[in-house]
Amino acid sequence: MSRGIGRAIAVGLTGGALDDVLPDDVDILVNIASLLSFEGGLGVSAYAASKHAVAGVTRALSNEWAPRGVQVNAIAPGYIGTDNTARLRTDPARAASIGERIPAGRWGRPADLVGAAVFLSSRASAYVTGHVLLVDGGWSAR
Repeated sequence: MSRGIGRAIAVGLTGGALDDVLPDDVDILVNIASLLSFEGGLGVSAYAASKHAVAGVTRALSNEWAPRGVQVNAIAPGYIGTDNTARLRTDPARAASIGERIPAGRWGRPADLVGAAVFLSSRASAYVTGHVLLVDGGWSAR
């Protein structure tokens, strides 16, 4: 495994919830996955692999921790206008090809993730666990 892939997987997983001991006061855990938890992507194999791992550990921990009353879910943002996507957004051809595929007709904004975070962090989602919620403007529906 290349050093870059190994580092990305380590960062992706430790950004998730891999602590051996869950603090007693935690009953809801929301990880950050990605649209690329479900796709391979182009030129981002290490990132995609790490986000596949976050989705997997979200599901696995939900099975392990649900009997203890802990919900484990994740938000999987699609193409959101952040520093992480700046290179894509400044490449006219790539930005256009991505934008054309998003049914919502635009790149997401960080604020578009707030509703998902509030839902998964609230009692409104009391019977939701092991779910990876895509917030992608319809990308995954194509």
